[in-house]
Amino acid sequence: MTTPTSAGGTPADADAPGSALVLPGPDAPAGGTTVPLGARGSGQFADIRRRFVRNRLAMVGLAIVTVLIVLAIIGPYVTPYNAFEQNLANTLQPPSADHWFGTDVLGRDLFSGIIYGCRLAILVGLLTVAFSLLIGLTLGAVAGFKGGAWDAVIARFIDVFLAFPPLVGAIVIVRAVGGGVTPVIVALVALGWMTTARLTRGQVLALREAEYVEAARSIGADNRRIVMRHVLPNAIAPVLVYAFTNIGVVIVAMASLSYLGIGVPPDVPEWGRLISQATPFLRVEGKSHLWLAPALAIAITTLGFAFVADGMRDSLDPKLRGGN
Repeated sequence: MTTPTSAGGTPADADAPGSALVLPGPDAPAGGTTVPLGARGSGQFADIRRRFVRNRLAMVGLAIVTVLIVLAIIGPYVTPYNAFEQNLANTLQPPSADHWFGTDVLGRDLFSGIIYGCRLAILVGLLTVAFSLLIGLTLGAVAGFKGGAWDAVIARFIDVFLAFPPLVGAIVIVRAVGGGVTPVIVALVALGWMTTARLTRGQVLALREAEYVEAARSIGADNRRIVMRHVLPNAIAPVLVYAFTNIGVVIVAMASLSYLGIGVPPDVPEWGRLISQATPFLRVEGKSHLWLAPALAIAITTLGFAFVADGMRDSLDPKLRGGN
């Protein structure tokens, strides 16, 4: 392969603006012809954005996620009642003008509790996925790029963690560490980074011998720079799609733990906890609001992130883009 050279006949700097490096994908020119990275990048991002905006479900999901994030930020300032305020003389009230979603078994305003639960769900979901990405991207990139003993050790490490049933493992970790939001995040991160690591490893394995990586290596770029500047940016797309889908999975997992009485304290109006408290009234006429509101909140939140992830996948996948 011919090493890219500058106008003066010396190797071109891979980090200089407009460096001529071959990019992967179906649009890469045949025969290894080089295309300026900056020129290609702006066109590709515009194309991705255009295809995402054209996806109606993706835009619906984006609207849902945006509303949820806004509610998580401003929720405590706009709710009509304190989500923790109990009034045992006003329990199990049906929806009304005073209490839009009714009241729960402790007399708390259910609408305020749903909004607080949204804040908790978004916080735990984003933090869990962020830490899982950090661990998974790091280990996956090391395993895929270095190979050999590094790959073997990390792969076996991943297999050990995958051997634990996620829900059972999360229960054990939360019980061992103690209740609260932080132990829940620790448990979900400890059992949720492995898929990210495997996806990253597979992508890096496919890209580490690409022509643009060889070009960067031939001009003296070290491994760290190659991984950070050339491999990971091209390997990140499927990982980000999975991450957005996984936010909904994390929210469901946290609700499952709370439903089982593990995780957040009993007085915290978390969605899974609200459903658990409503379980005795599942067959009681006129009390369906107790479980229906938090169940719909979980379903809508999960669908919102899933729709965004599907839109990202359709926009970023070269094969799917080619069919639109």
